[in-house]
Amino acid sequence: MRIVFAGTPALAATALQALIDARFDIALVLTQPDRAAGRGLHLSASAVKQQAARHGLEIAQPPSLRSEAIVASLRASNAQAMVVAAYGLILPPGVLEVFPGGCVNIHASLLPRWRGAAPIQRALLAGDPETGISIMRMEQGLDTGPVYCSRTLPILADDSAGSLEGRLAALGAQCIVETLPRIAEGTLTALPQPKEGVTYAHKISKQEAVIDWKHDASAIERQVRAFNPAPGASSALGNELIKIWHARAGDEGAGTPGEILYFAPDGIEVACGKGTLKIMELQKAGARRMSAADFIRGFARAPGARFDS
Repeated sequence: MRIVFAGTPALAATALQALIDARFDIALVLTQPDRAAGRGLHLSASAVKQQAARHGLEIAQPPSLRSEAIVASLRASNAQAMVVAAYGLILPPGVLEVFPGGCVNIHASLLPRWRGAAPIQRALLAGDPETGISIMRMEQGLDTGPVYCSRTLPILADDSAGSLEGRLAALGAQCIVETLPRIAEGTLTALPQPKEGVTYAHKISKQEAVIDWKHDASAIERQVRAFNPAPGASSALGNELIKIWHARAGDEGAGTPGEILYFAPDGIEVACGKGTLKIMELQKAGARRMSAADFIRGFARAPGARFDS
């Protein structure tokens, strides 16, 4: 089966590799333009571009898909379908109509829950017990298209956005390899999404990652997990901005929100609006991530130290 692939991050690169391994004929790979990244702000290629280049695939990085030239190149690919995974660009009607088998999206949620840009982070923030992968035929609405198949994945107690994305990427890759041939054969029907249970996974803002210690410890723990690896849950400690990468909520504790109750090698205990948060891994601005024990060794423990709430 001849396809065009469109995707950008690591989750999409996993699906691309699975399609390559399964010997799909990949006519063209679309990915977002290189972006400035790192301290030096050097241009960095997406995970999909790097994967495609390793296999000698043709790559295009248009800033949008609305030009006639792009639509003409997609039509000239003679592909049966386009596979889309976390591409990051809107597909206009002209693109949606190019392929006989349509545009098929690998979406990291159990639709109609968490339509939109950040389904993994939103599922973690909400405390959902499970999530999954939906293989959907794309239409003009935001993740509103009919679903060919969905697979459920439990959310583990210690899952971060990074670890959950890795497991969802593997599941999505498996699903698309199994689903595409049946779509091409016409033996798999896409079913409309239920009207009930629709939620939207709005794009994550950096402000959302700032911790409000007046919240419950369990909610702050979910915040830490949801924003690991990006943008990182953060809070000011004195004059320093601290990012918190690994923490665990506890039920007991006294003190005012943000107050550091005690320092211990296994964690820094902080009072929350309800319960406490034990911080096990954190990072000063400009420094590496470190364990609580390493952080404590280099921290002047002034009486009454507290995180800003």
